[in-house]
Amino acid sequence: MVKVNEYYARVGNNYLFSEVARRVREYKAARPAARVISLGIGDVTRPIAPAVIEAIHAATNEMASADTMRGYPPEAGYDFLVEAILEHDFRARGVHLSPDEIFVSDGAKSDTGNIGDILGTGNLVAITDPAYPVYVDTNLMAGRQVELLPCLPGNGFCPSFPGRPVDVIYLCYPNNPTGTTLTREQLKKWVDYAIEHQSLILFDAAYEAFVSDPAVPRSIYEIEGARRVAIEFRSFSKTAGFTGLRCAYTVVPRDLTATTSTGETVSLNATWRRRQATKFNGTAYIIQRGAAAIYTPEGQRQTRETIDYYMQNARIIKECLERLNLTVHGGANAPYLWVKTPGELSSWEFFDRLLNEAQVVGTPGSGFGKAGEGFFRFTAFGKREEVIEAAERLETLFR
Repeated sequence: MVKVNEYYARVGNNYLFSEVARRVREYKAARPAARVISLGIGDVTRPIAPAVIEAIHAATNEMASADTMRGYPPEAGYDFLVEAILEHDFRARGVHLSPDEIFVSDGAKSDTGNIGDILGTGNLVAITDPAYPVYVDTNLMAGRQVELLPCLPGNGFCPSFPGRPVDVIYLCYPNNPTGTTLTREQLKKWVDYAIEHQSLILFDAAYEAFVSDPAVPRSIYEIEGARRVAIEFRSFSKTAGFTGLRCAYTVVPRDLTATTSTGETVSLNATWRRRQATKFNGTAYIIQRGAAAIYTPEGQRQTRETIDYYMQNARIIKECLERLNLTVHGGANAPYLWVKTPGELSSWEFFDRLLNEAQVVGTPGSGFGKAGEGFFRFTAFGKREEVIEAAERLETLFR
């Protein structure tokens, strides 16, 4: 008889964003005339940059000829994209990596979940709370022990070190959901902790393109010693609107090692490469050509304009909430705003009030973890006219 992985019971049946979508669906079905504005799920709304579209069209045309068509892609990415990543995302900032340390994939969500495939189930894992649900859920599904590190206004959303030595640490900065960041000095303390305790940091830098403050690092490898203790995840989803195209990459330095149960030292770079070769057939050539176009002068200018557009949305939302005397975090170096719910309202009560009384959707903070209760996340990935209207609706509701 087939047995199920019983660890899945630890995460429940409802994924946060699926639950938000279900409630909105039911609301719309009961009120067909209602015009709901979503500032909840962080999906993009701006068109793909023209430089990227042109590159995708050209690559598509290549597939029409036997002389230029491409079949299975390299599982770690084409050289033209890997080289562009190295040159613009790292060398330009004084970080030197090798081509074989870059692994192109179909999304940071996939990689942050799949990375657990190469890590033993006996590892003790520390995860910031609140956190992107994939971190916690995938580790619970694998049967690992998880220690949560509360990130609250009292500690400036910078978690304290675990109460006991841990093996794996998830950090996401700029942070989803709180929109907060770490300084170089704060991140250096975590790198030093990992070196001292022989821990592995899994650093999600999906929102690094939104950083404007020079004091905020955009890669963990800007910190001395990080190559010895950190894997970094990057995404084109929010940087260039690739949520529907699917392309990202993960950096696994060759310096990284782990040990087997018998004490043998193993390369994590080689182990991840073996995992990808077995379970992943690579990102499509057409998509990788589009991703490479992001790094052209035209692509960089066009994607910068889109990021600036979203950050202006963030300013509009933040200024609105502050006028309403609500406490707001984030929104300066990240496209997320983390709002303290008014009075004694729980996160889901605040969700229901906004949906029912203003037809505005956000994401309840409790869905990101226990420390998220009493908070609410808004995203800046909306259309400008809808963001302005949502702000007007909120002002009407709370005044």
